Amino acid sequence: MSRRLWLNCILALGLTVSLTACYQLPDPPDLSVSQPDFSTPEAEVTHPLTLAVYETQSLHPLFSDDRVNLTLCPLIYEGLFELDTSFTPHNVLCHTYQNSEDGLVWNFVLRNDVTFSDGTPLTAAHVVHSLELARSSRSRYASRFSGISAVSAVSEREVSVTLTRPNTGLPALLDIPIIHGEGEYPLGTGPYVLAREDGMFSLIPRSGSEPTIPLISVTRTRELTAAFERGDLSLVCTDPAATDSPGYSTSSTCVDYDTTGLVYLGFNTGKSPFSAPAARRAAAAALDRSALVSAAWSGHARAAALPIHPASPLYDESLARQLPSADDARDLVTQAGLSGRGLTLIVNSENSSRVTAARLIARQLEQTGLSVNISPLPWADYLATLSTGGFDLYLGEVSLTADFDLTPLISVDGPLNYSRWHSSSADRLLDTLRAAPEEERPQAASELCSLLTEQMPITPICFKRGSVLSRWEPASQLTPTRANVFYGLYE
Repeated sequence: MSRRLWLNCILALGLTVSLTACYQLPDPPDLSVSQPDFSTPEAEVTHPLTLAVYETQSLHPLFSDDRVNLTLCPLIYEGLFELDTSFTPHNVLCHTYQNSEDGLVWNFVLRNDVTFSDGTPLTAAHVVHSLELARSSRSRYASRFSGISAVSAVSEREVSVTLTRPNTGLPALLDIPIIHGEGEYPLGTGPYVLAREDGMFSLIPRSGSEPTIPLISVTRTRELTAAFERGDLSLVCTDPAATDSPGYSTSSTCVDYDTTGLVYLGFNTGKSPFSAPAARRAAAAALDRSALVSAAWSGHARAAALPIHPASPLYDESLARQLPSADDARDLVTQAGLSGRGLTLIVNSENSSRVTAARLIARQLEQTGLSVNISPLPWADYLATLSTGGFDLYLGEVSLTADFDLTPLISVDGPLNYSRWHSSSADRLLDTLRAAPEEERPQAASELCSLLTEQMPITPICFKRGSVLSRWEPASQLTPTRANVFYGLYE
């Protein structure tokens, strides 16, 4: 697809998401934009593109946590890499890269044909500055840097990243926006630049030959939903299972996209009955994941028997098929001595999807001869109960990194290891997966998952999906990703 055709498709789309409010943004530079010209022939453009902007929230791509504004970022900024729909990284600003024999030092050579929107050439200094900001505590990317000890410029076009431990999945963590400049509106290398004239925000195409994208200012969720219901916005992006997700009643086309948001059932391995792996495997076998996805997430999730996304090349489908099914669960419960055993399942009460899932899980477990008491708890109480171990089962959710590192969930020092499970074999297999050459990573992931299905400290249920809603036919051609709803439209 040509760039012209891509932008003509873009003109038929619009995007927004859920809102919050904090402060008023300063004005970006006045680029003397003119009113957009939508005189393109009707055969090429059906409707103009208008996107939402939240003026009372930050538009900084590294520090903002507002979904509306972050939606705009892929049009303005680019990273060293971008992830496709299988969470596989592809070079963007990075030309080539290599790592040392011990896997601890990575060198990234930048493309030499890239400039920021003011014409400044991309250099290693820009990348180092951006990554250092991204690793700061106020950045939404900070958790990705737990295994990175240093970032430095080797030359004008080469960046070095030093790790504390090998991780051959590092490129999947570096889809971080690279910026130039300070303030709330740093410049990017993407196809558009943000501008404001007469109090109105716009995205101006850097090529100068394509129409400007006007931005509609919104300040609250109800303004967003009303704008979509009226038809002022062509398209909205939403997380149907989010605690604060807005509801849309208008009939529309829906395109889902995969995320790394894992929903799982955790076991308290520190006390009976789930101190025994056989008991955990028996309970896990009772789960009908497809029924859970349908009932609790209305199909906006992808069932997964392993803690790696099924779309990832690391997912071992043959291993997943070997796991016991619900038909085997009653016999396994009997063999594990669980029949008639009373259990407590805790869940966060503020998320309706998880509460619905917990009720259905309890029903599925009870069909095998167990007795389950559901305890919905406010978030603070839920976390406190996890910390003190006052539960048998808990329904959890975590947003994994795109390299699917399970260290936070299962390592001895993992901050999310509420199951209180530890295995030296698991720690060894985690290290093996992180250090494995690219071609050996699927096998290393399979060996780790094999141990986890045997020991079952947690049992995965599904990976959540986000949704793009639109009333226009071009939306059906979208291949959105968790970070970029416009992904792939150039092609």
